[in-house]
Order: sequence, then C-alpha cells, then structure tokens
Amino acid sequence: MFSDVILAALVIPFLGTSLGAACVFFLRGELPERVQKGLMGFAAGVMVAASVWSLLIPAMEESAPSLGQLAFLPAVAGFWLGTLFLLLLDHIIPHLHLNTEDAEGMKVSLPRSTMLLLAVTLHNIPEGMAVGVVLAGWLEGASQIAMSGALALSIGIAIQNFPEGAIISMPLHASGMSRTRAFLGGVLSGIVEPVGGVLTILAASLVVPALPYLLSFSAGAMLYVVVEELIPEMSSGNHSNIGVIAFAIGFTLMMALDTALG
Repeated sequence: MFSDVILAALVIPFLGTSLGAACVFFLRGELPERVQKGLMGFAAGVMVAASVWSLLIPAMEESAPSLGQLAFLPAVAGFWLGTLFLLLLDHIIPHLHLNTEDAEGMKVSLPRSTMLLLAVTLHNIPEGMAVGVVLAGWLEGASQIAMSGALALSIGIAIQNFPEGAIISMPLHASGMSRTRAFLGGVLSGIVEPVGGVLTILAASLVVPALPYLLSFSAGAMLYVVVEELIPEMSSGNHSNIGVIAFAIGFTLMMALDTALG
C-alpha cells in the first residue's frame, strides 16, 4: 500500500529509538557529554527548520487561497493547540530531564522507570503524527508539501530519539530487568511513532481539510520539545559550543533540503 520511501519515513524515527535502547547492551554509564550535546543540538536545529519550512509555511500557504492575508490564523491556532497539548502532557506525566546517569550509581525503582517509559511513549505520539500529517498531505497532492521535508523531519526525530531510547532502557536494566527486556522496553516506547504516522495517513480524507491546523499543531508540539527538552540538555553541564555548532549545522541542512528539494 505504501511506497518504500513512505515506509522509510515512517520507520526511521522508530529505528532511532531502537538504536538508543541498544545502548543497554554495551554502555555502562551515560553517553559521552560531547556526543549528547551534539546529538541534541543537531536534532534541535533540524526540528526548528522543519517546523518552519515543512510545517508552518505550508500551513499558511494552504490557507492562503481561501483566507488571503488572514492565512496565518489557522497556523496560529494550530501552533497554540500543539504547544498547549505538550504542556498538558508535561503536567500529567513525569518530566524527561533525566539522563542515563540515573541508571548507574543509584537504584531506580521499577514504578518510576515504568512512568518514564510512559512519558517518552506519550511524547512520541505527536512526533509520529507530524511525519504522518506531512506524508498525508503529500499523498493527497498538496503542492506545498515535499517528500524531502518528510524525510528530513523523520531523520531529525530519529536523532532526538536515540538518547531517549537509552534513557528508557538503562534505568529499566538498573531496576532489575534483564538487558534484553530493558532493550525491548525502550523499543516499545518508539513503536507509537510509525503507528501514529500510519493511522494519520489512513485518515487522510479527514486530515487534508484540516491540514493547516494539523501542520501547525505539529510545529507547536515540535518546538515545545525543542525549547523544553533539547535546548536545556544541549546547554547543560560543562560549557561547550558543540551544541550550538551542531544546531546551526542541523538547521542549515534541513533548510537547504527543504528549499532545494521541495
């Protein structure tokens, strides 16, 4: 039903989570600080550029024929809905400002680890929907949507998901689970992304009429994750410019992909 390119865009974020969860097999402590900063910075840059060029601008262009100079209104409404939705999640479920250091040097209780698994899983749902919305718009022939944008967005989410997979699997192992079961727990936290993407595509007939709102909703959710999770992690610890440089690389790469290939 889906082409190889669409399947790849849906599966890439899940692979990022799975590779991160695999750290439980060979990593005793946390990821090296420089690696974490670089990954977080690059992912933040890609996601900020994707939110602008792949989500917000297409949302306004989609509304322009009917709303003219007021085409920004659906984008504003959807953006705030996405931001408030993630804000609500952060009040309902535990925060994600944990690193794999929690897995070493302290005992992590299973209920707390289970809640962290739930937290990451719920935060992954809007990311899967973001890829699905872009793909649904592309499949329905929306001229403002490019497949390159969906792929770049998918890669950026995958990079962000790598440390999240480790954040899940390593505390689960520290709580007494076998490495294999802890790895599977991390993998399962990311399965909601391709599932959410597929369901969004299957509901394309419902998605397309609300495309400006859904694109901007995804942008609001993505930028919330960038500001609330990625940038603080990128800037934590010893001072380093690695995160800022990686952010600039990710931003310019995504901007170039979306404008040159879109």
